[in-house]
Amino acid sequence: MPEMQNMFIRHRKYLIYLMVIYIACWGFTEYKTVFAGLLLGTAVSMFNLRLIIRKMHAFDDAIEKGNKVKSMGTGMRMAAAIVAAYISMRFPDVFHLVSVVIGLMTAYAVIMIDYFVQNVILHK
Repeated sequence: MPEMQNMFIRHRKYLIYLMVIYIACWGFTEYKTVFAGLLLGTAVSMFNLRLIIRKMHAFDDAIEKGNKVKSMGTGMRMAAAIVAAYISMRFPDVFHLVSVVIGLMTAYAVIMIDYFVQNVILHK
């Protein structure tokens, strides 16, 4: 499980770097709604990533102790995404809806890119 924690730390670091870039772009470009939407979606995506890591730790503990396994928290992650979409639809002058949806998928893109870099490029 320590390698899972190291992966989460790497993913969180990459997501924070992306969010800093979004903040800089929000401040220096005229596309404020697009970058605000990306920032909101990425923040919710990072929250969802944290939820799944926490649920995976609970899953691992339950398996080790021989207890019954609870759900992986899909409903909570979907609810967070729905809240982000609702916020962007409620305040369209602040958040761009398509950018929020793209931001929601950012963590998955970071996971795939990190996997590719760690397992394909660095292990040659």
